[in-house]
Amino acid sequence: MAALLVLLPMASAWADTELNRANQAELEMLKGVGPDLSGRILAERERGPFKDWRDFESRVPGIGPVRAAKLSSAGLRINGATSPAQAPRPASTPASTPASAN
Repeated sequence: MAALLVLLPMASAWADTELNRANQAELEMLKGVGPDLSGRILAERERGPFKDWRDFESRVPGIGPVRAAKLSSAGLRINGATSPAQAPRPASTPASTPASAN
């Protein structure tokens, strides 16, 4: 039982974070979100929930498609959706072989 209590906070780090419901501490658990950004997000959210990623990008200063994609990759969701700009994970490429000296 004690082991579960230790692992419980770690499980939340792997869970998605819904932008329209997250508090400041939950936002700041995301890579790339500190006190300044979480404060700007929460201040803007007081005006109303974010409709989608485009709405988020237009309302929060400093958020554009690239940063939105990074936040989405870190687990941020808006109404359950990932950022349309979220880059797909790169496929592993085979190691290159040196050219032969023939």
